[in-house]
Amino acid sequence: MTPALEYLQRQLKQLPGIGFRSAERLALHLLVEKPERLPELVNALHSAAQSVRRCSRCGNLAETELCAICADERRATGAVCVVENIPDLAAIERSSAYRGLYHVLHGKLSPIRGVGPEELNVASLLQRLAAGEIAELILALGNDVEGEATCHYLTERLPAGGKVKITRIGFGLPSGGGVLYADAVTLKSALEGRRDYS
Repeated sequence: MTPALEYLQRQLKQLPGIGFRSAERLALHLLVEKPERLPELVNALHSAAQSVRRCSRCGNLAETELCAICADERRATGAVCVVENIPDLAAIERSSAYRGLYHVLHGKLSPIRGVGPEELNVASLLQRLAAGEIAELILALGNDVEGEATCHYLTERLPAGGKVKITRIGFGLPSGGGVLYADAVTLKSALEGRRDYS
């Protein structure tokens, strides 16, 4: 192996779900079998790095100030579904069971791992709540200790007066599992069976 190939493999191995063998196969595929794809891949990575950012309102991926969901005037603006990360948002969107807005926390509270509210996208959610633009807050976080702690933290920070209805998605999801790996039917049932969390 050359130093450049080893460096490429190390970089590929850092991607989620890519182990040593997969990184080796990808590197050899790109360098030996399909070298003509390398410039396109490099351009796509560079372009995405330059233009993709977080939506200023919800934290989803966007190429303008607002993501496509926040900019869509057909969405129900009073309901906001709080998710842990962007793949969770995408999974709920694939279910076609929800037509409101989202808020992406980019994680969940985990004191053991040193993740507090400051590391999450919580401040902008609290601003949205304080502005009175949210009538229902749907908590779609995993059914584990950290997800429950995050839900509890958020409900404790709601403005006084109780004007916001808080619901938690129903769980046809396995305990300890997350939204990301659920199929569309399970997600639809979970959203339709959400319960009051106030």
